[in-house]
Amino acid sequence: MKLSLALRKHGARSLLGILLTLAAAVLCVAGNDTIARFDSMLGDWRMRLDAPQLDRRIVIVDIDERSLAKVGRFPWSRDIQARLVRQLTGHYGVAALGFDISFPEADTSSGYAVLQGLARGELAGVAGLPAQLEKLRPAMDYDGLFAEAMRGQPVVLGYSVSEQQRKGVLPKPAFTVADLNGRSVTAYVARGYEANVAPLQAAAQGAGIFTALTDADGVVRSSTLLQRIGDGYYPSLSLATVAVYLQARAIAPRFTSTADTLSARELANGGLEHLMLFTPRGALAIPVGEALTTTVQYRGAGGPDGGAFRYVSASDVLAGTVPVELLKGALVLVGTTAPGLNDIRATPVNAEYPGVEVHANLIKSMLDGRFKARPDYALALELAQIVLFGLLLAGALVVLPPAGVMLATVGALAAAIAINLYLYTVHDLVLGGAVLLLLIVALFIVNLAWGYFFEVRKGRALVARFGEYVAPELVAEMADDPRRYTMEGENRELTVLFADVRGFTAISEQLAPAALREYINEYLTAMSEDIRDSHGGTLDKYIGDAVMAFWGAPVAFADHASRAVASALLMQGGAARLNQRFCARGWPALRIGIGLNTGPMHVGDMGSRIRRAYTVMGDSVNLAARLEGASKRYGVGIVVGAATRLAAAEFLYRELDRVRVQGKQEAVAIFEPRCLLADATAAELAQLERWHAALARLRARDWPAAAALIGQLQADFPDDGLYRLYAARVDAYRRAPPAPDWDGVTILDGK
Repeated sequence: MKLSLALRKHGARSLLGILLTLAAAVLCVAGNDTIARFDSMLGDWRMRLDAPQLDRRIVIVDIDERSLAKVGRFPWSRDIQARLVRQLTGHYGVAALGFDISFPEADTSSGYAVLQGLARGELAGVAGLPAQLEKLRPAMDYDGLFAEAMRGQPVVLGYSVSEQQRKGVLPKPAFTVADLNGRSVTAYVARGYEANVAPLQAAAQGAGIFTALTDADGVVRSSTLLQRIGDGYYPSLSLATVAVYLQARAIAPRFTSTADTLSARELANGGLEHLMLFTPRGALAIPVGEALTTTVQYRGAGGPDGGAFRYVSASDVLAGTVPVELLKGALVLVGTTAPGLNDIRATPVNAEYPGVEVHANLIKSMLDGRFKARPDYALALELAQIVLFGLLLAGALVVLPPAGVMLATVGALAAAIAINLYLYTVHDLVLGGAVLLLLIVALFIVNLAWGYFFEVRKGRALVARFGEYVAPELVAEMADDPRRYTMEGENRELTVLFADVRGFTAISEQLAPAALREYINEYLTAMSEDIRDSHGGTLDKYIGDAVMAFWGAPVAFADHASRAVASALLMQGGAARLNQRFCARGWPALRIGIGLNTGPMHVGDMGSRIRRAYTVMGDSVNLAARLEGASKRYGVGIVVGAATRLAAAEFLYRELDRVRVQGKQEAVAIFEPRCLLADATAAELAQLERWHAALARLRARDWPAAAALIGQLQADFPDDGLYRLYAARVDAYRRAPPAPDWDGVTILDGK
């Protein structure tokens, strides 16, 4: 029954949520440029969360503004570059030296070529000039000086690739098409290049491509590890420098063993699984993405103050003022951050990021063996999250109230982001999250719109119908499913409450009409809030200074008795606080009595054609009214019937008496609720044990024992009206004992 009702109520909206989830799954598989850009933005934000940690293995020798001011404008002549190499490899003992600079043309800045031309022309007849020039040649051959400085040293030169021109000499490729034994490996193909001049390339241990790979928005997020030029596959500057640093004897591809196990990425790469660096310490496997690329994991904001890599000025290296321990055994990259030298890149972490540090980040990933990569099963993970979040929200958002919808949506967004960050940070998995986040927002908007256009109108109709009869605080819950509620009369077990001000006639005589109105208004407001706002009671009516309320209708509560008792205790506490305020204003003291009873009663829309009200009637209601009156007789604030005590067993009770209402033969026990059992103190438990023992002695007609016990309680608690009442009652029984058939029951002969 409940399932069919839920399907009728929420089926259409849930179905719409499921359709949105399916649409999101299709969009995730198909993809588009907008989603790709959104995913890139999320990836950029995610990367900026990483806190940089200084990697002392990698140092950047920076041709900065200070170096240009001290050494001269760039490009520097090769004799200066030779000095830089000798300083780094000889004096500082670096383990590898990579140049994020290319040298595609011969250096003629020494003027030696001019002198040679003069010797063959205008100065051809000068005796001894050719021999003198030959003596000068070694010192003025800057390329030769540079090559000599690099020879036998762990130096890697950089070069760029292009679409047109071919300049300089390429290094030896990592491997060739022939080495692939017929396999086809997808890679970026370069038709042209601007490599280094032959003498320099021959002297260096290697060379690598430093050309940046930019996305459509101009941001560098990934880099090639190898590019194809002709029949050869040539490494990037970062890969070539790591190979020299680790003294690798070869860079080779590793393919999966069987075609049956190929992943989508490996299929795109012709089955290539890793690039292998074979070093003296063993093989280093570097995973490759599609087209032999990898994601650049940026650390810090870049530059000397970025915190990820140490920067030293090239002028300080040339001067020898850098501490040796900072560079000894390090992998060093020579690059530039000086404005105007065109080596600044747009990256996810900084729009002005030194290009040399892009290579440093790639090198760190290789040395650490940790790469942020999109796995082959990424699409399956993304689809699983979309289906899981989509179906959960499609079912949950339709049944939650507006505040719950908001909380659930925020919680889902937080959970989706947290999962994505966890997989990225801990497992190095790069997953898209744009479609999932858009789905969560779309489900929220759809449910919000549905609630506004359908539920609000339905709720207004419900308010128009029930607002005259039902407490306003319950209308929102009733609006969620109006078919569950009816104004027709029905019999239910409910708990009803009556509360009344003690001595109200005397109070009204002491106050002016305006003050009396303010007095009663403040009292009724406070009591109504305690009933309505704290435990969902239904305010029935005000009867002068009295309040009538009940729990369990129109909204059914299984714990209606517990709610009623908790509200009554709250009302007594509120009345005590009001009393302090009233007395401070010089008004009469406020004391209230409350009666509660649980039982079957008739509830519904009752009255005349002129005036009707949603109220309760029945013997259980009448008993509650009598119990409110009895609270004054027994000197307590709250009196409840036995059925209420049984239904709300989590409270501590003091038995007051067994009573019989006029017109009824059956006697009922009545009790005073004191507090929650869990909050009861040892002293209070001991007091009630003493009292119940005294009550047992009284009912056993043991007047002396009962009198002694009650007398002790009265001495210990002189302000307790119940003990005064029973002390007088025992005294009366001792003077005039009741009849032998006395059953210990008190007749309630009035309100």
